[in-house]
Amino acid sequence: MEITLLLLLLVVYIAIFYFLKMRPEKKRKKEQEEMKKALAPGDSVTMIDGIIGNVCAVKDKTIVIETGADRVRLEYAHWAIMEKGVSVDQVQK
Repeated sequence: MEITLLLLLLVVYIAIFYFLKMRPEKKRKKEQEEMKKALAPGDSVTMIDGIIGNVCAVKDKTIVIETGADRVRLEYAHWAIMEKGVSVDQVQK
């Protein structure tokens, strides 16, 4: 009886952990991967280091962004993209 109750309690804890932690994390990762696949030249992006720019070119594993009025171009890996659609006008100073 006690072992059955302990096993049932363990199953309940695992289910709670799955629905509160693992499932939302998988959903967030899936949305982020879809966003990265949908990048096209002209899209504005924010990188994980805070740099904001417009996408100039999309390569297999990297993207090239252009920042600021001086038109500096930087090449980043796809994993370094934090958000899409954030422009310089929306950043609070």
